[in-house]
Amino acid sequence: MILLTPALRAQLLANGRNRDADHVPVVKFFNPFGLGTWLATELDEDGDILFGLADLGSPELGSFSLEELSSLRLPFGMGIERDILFTGDFPISVWADAARATGSIHAAERILYRAAPTAPAAREGA
Repeated sequence: MILLTPALRAQLLANGRNRDADHVPVVKFFNPFGLGTWLATELDEDGDILFGLADLGSPELGSFSLEELSSLRLPFGMGIERDILFTGDFPISVWADAARATGSIHAAERILYRAAPTAPAAREGA
């Protein structure tokens, strides 16, 4: 799977040029076999270093490498995936607060969309 489409890459780069904003996550990556969820809001001009919320058992804001995510090999020849249905809907600060309070990005996602009935995913029953 292509982790970043040209449109996603362009949005992440644009956000990376405006670091003072509280951006909405552009893309969600996940490990289909277990721990590992990443919400990316920005991409450095180098095209590799992403910024966002990473959850490998404890959610943290910080930087991570697109190349490293792409190179991870999982069982059955799979790799890290991009959630093609993901819509960020909330600023990264809201995601980070909810993930820290609930203990994970997955739990935060459930709480945020239940609490925000006007968010697109909530209307669709996510």
